[in-house]
Amino acid sequence: QVQLVDAGGGLVQAGGSLRLSCAASGLTLSDYGTGWFRQAPGKERVFVSAITWDGNTYYTVSLKGRFTISRDKAKNTMYLQMNSMKPEDTAVYYCAATRSYGDYENPSNYHYWGQGTQVTVSS
Repeated sequence: QVQLVDAGGGLVQAGGSLRLSCAASGLTLSDYGTGWFRQAPGKERVFVSAITWDGNTYYTVSLKGRFTISRDKAKNTMYLQMNSMKPEDTAVYYCAATRSYGDYENPSNYHYWGQGTQVTVSS
């Protein structure tokens, strides 16, 4: 049974940092495209970042430079390092995995999802 477990969310002040993790079981993350999405209250789930099976990374333009996606093969875990955080980063963050290639920004292309972790940035 495939399971993705998001963790690492919490309350942080503006300018601070958090590192989210996504631990996988039942699949090998490095065999999949994997990504992070976020959903603010009353808004749609939107793309944050993705890393392909061969290590290419993608970011939504507005977040590049502040957020960094990475993967630890030995731990079968993906991470999202978030720096210089802003109140508008407040959302539930989800990790996801896809067997498909390309169009990593589209949440409909992902087959497995974590349960989400709340991130709140105070001003």
